[in-house]
Amino acid sequence: MQVELPGAAPFTTAPRDAEAVLAGLDPEQRAVATALQGPVCVLAGAGTGKTRAITHRIAYGVRSGVMQPQRVLAVTFTARAAGEMRGRLRQLGVEGVQARTFHAAALRQLQYFWPRVVGGELPRLLERKVQLVAEAAGRCRLRLERTELRDLTGEIEWAKVTQTVPEDYPAAAIKAGRETPRDPAEIRQVYKVYEELKRDRAVIDFEDVLLLAVGVLDDRAEVAEQVRAQYQHFVVDEYQDVSPLQQRLLDLWLGPRSSLCVVGDASQTIYSFTGATPEYLLGFRAKHPDATVVKLVRDYRSTPQVVHLANGLLAQARGQAAQHRLELVSQRDAGPEPVYMEYPDEPAEAEGTAKRIRALLDAGVRASEIAVLFRVNAQSEVYEQALADQGIAYQLRGAERFFERPEVREAGMLLRGAARAGGGPVDPLLEDTPERLAEQVRAVLSTRGFTAQPPSGSGAVRERWESLAALVRLSEEFEAAQQAAGQPAGLAAYVAELDARAAAQHAPAVEGVTLASLHSAKGLEWDAVFLVGLTEGMMPITYAKTDEQVEEERRLLYVGVTRAREHLGLSWALARSPGGRASRNPSRFLDGLRPGSATRGGGRGAGRAGAAGGAAGREGRTARSKAPLKCRVCGRVLTEAVERKLRRCDDCPSNLDEALYERLRDWRGRMAKEQGLPGYCVFTDATLLAIAEQLPGSLTELGQISGVGRAKLDKYGETVLSLCGGVDSPSEPLEPFGQGDISDLSDENGASEKSAEDSPEK
Repeated sequence: MQVELPGAAPFTTAPRDAEAVLAGLDPEQRAVATALQGPVCVLAGAGTGKTRAITHRIAYGVRSGVMQPQRVLAVTFTARAAGEMRGRLRQLGVEGVQARTFHAAALRQLQYFWPRVVGGELPRLLERKVQLVAEAAGRCRLRLERTELRDLTGEIEWAKVTQTVPEDYPAAAIKAGRETPRDPAEIRQVYKVYEELKRDRAVIDFEDVLLLAVGVLDDRAEVAEQVRAQYQHFVVDEYQDVSPLQQRLLDLWLGPRSSLCVVGDASQTIYSFTGATPEYLLGFRAKHPDATVVKLVRDYRSTPQVVHLANGLLAQARGQAAQHRLELVSQRDAGPEPVYMEYPDEPAEAEGTAKRIRALLDAGVRASEIAVLFRVNAQSEVYEQALADQGIAYQLRGAERFFERPEVREAGMLLRGAARAGGGPVDPLLEDTPERLAEQVRAVLSTRGFTAQPPSGSGAVRERWESLAALVRLSEEFEAAQQAAGQPAGLAAYVAELDARAAAQHAPAVEGVTLASLHSAKGLEWDAVFLVGLTEGMMPITYAKTDEQVEEERRLLYVGVTRAREHLGLSWALARSPGGRASRNPSRFLDGLRPGSATRGGGRGAGRAGAAGGAAGREGRTARSKAPLKCRVCGRVLTEAVERKLRRCDDCPSNLDEALYERLRDWRGRMAKEQGLPGYCVFTDATLLAIAEQLPGSLTELGQISGVGRAKLDKYGETVLSLCGGVDSPSEPLEPFGQGDISDLSDENGASEKSAEDSPEK
């Protein structure tokens, strides 16, 4: 018996023997699990149970005596995925397998071999390179905007994973068709100075970890032999996202052997801008003619209606990856049809989405089983406000890891202390508490403010409560699973389970609607998914110009669709702001799929077909050129002569008032500190940028800016206008301001070095 946890592997009794490991696998999964010799290639569609198949393969190999757990290295691309893999293996009774990201595995090897090969300590790892890139740009006398700095950092990362040195960058970028944020010669110079600064300060970045590992293994045969003696069996998940540098490292790990199992889906290649390529997956059979190839197409995640839409989306795809697409077959009962919604503007879209989420919650769907997915992080704020207006808790994907949150660490210490006291004198925390585990956990956490009912509102207090509530729910599920297996379910056993999950980064679900970019949603799933902002210029994104870039955008939307188990909503807005011109078109990827639309004949200039619940739009717009002129602010294709001359829409902002932006950020920091809230709960960076660009002079103008809802307008409106110098002077003198914290330039939510929509977790 097993108890399912949303977003996590189930608790289960470990299989008794090798044959028991195979129980419950479908024929294709069983073929994967029993293919223990030679190269193996698993082509696994979304929702087909690939993690189940490869973890059972490892467990079967260990239980049958073919593999020793300490001789297996399983690598993937995110710490979360590696943690899930370790958790699954632990539940299958297999301990000792190394399941890590490429970077984590390479770093561990470097730390071990560096003192012997080079001498001394390994240079310090630079966790966030953007500050050093900014300094390098400054030394090159380049003034970069926030987005330029982020994009230039991405270019340096691309160059390094493709093993391109600074001198060769301009030619390589042109050859690869890169859309560079600055002149390639300028990027080359910044790249060169950045590398010099790292050497001067004895630090390395994430890409250096892979480069140095490759260098050591390539130059020192005895090191390579020792690594190969340690690891004899290799498993690579998400193989479609391997970069040339990672493939080089894998080849060095493997050596002349062939005990390699790769798993991937070319239709989910969404990180090519980082240097990832599906070529290694698609060319695996040619490189290994004797490889066993297994296709997983039984979709256990999504209903037939969701799967039909996903298959239809890929049916229109072109290119090499499209030629190898997998036709999914749903194994679930029928569910509701996907819902397409057209709205007059973005706030209306957010409000409508929030109301539909409220209806699902009222119908019994858990908040943690609902997600709103968008193309870029800047789209999140209007949905944060709309959910807050509905009183719906939410969590931003890419925030602090669960087990690293202060309240979770504190709760762990309290529970551990209470468990230790259980064998001696009665702990006062547990006096007069029922014997049930969940009640004991509630009693311990109540000493730190946990209550049965959540606090009203949102912000830091609600987030803290949600974390503690997740620990309580986990104790209930753990207790049920232990009782079903005939095992004790005491506090000490639960603390041991928490420790194991923390080591594996295997977090329980937090009860709140997830807001996430499509990139950061990869590998996750929910009962209900709302795909929002599906307009031309956003999906595909405006800077996707080549056919292959557009196809990657289609694959990104496919990833979003296949995150949904049952309920799927797709929506778009015809204008950005209320009263704005309805000039947007729904995404071309929906043509032929949404009601009332026809398949677009490949051109970019087809007009907007009728949408569900709405009237038909304009037809027959003239064909656009291969590289249409687009607004430098919002990305909309420009058609009017005046707009094309200005290179922006007539209602788009022009120049940023940098001094005002810094004043706004300084004020936001003080407000957040006073209210005990994260800064983004006051206003996100994107909204502050919009205010500093549009310079509102009245409450009406301020209210028209995306991200400034009625509640925030009432609360902060007059103060913001004072800062803008528009209406009233501030009641108190403004505090001095400086140049701002450059650490905030990397990511609006501060979650990772690059924005979640642009990079996989490292």
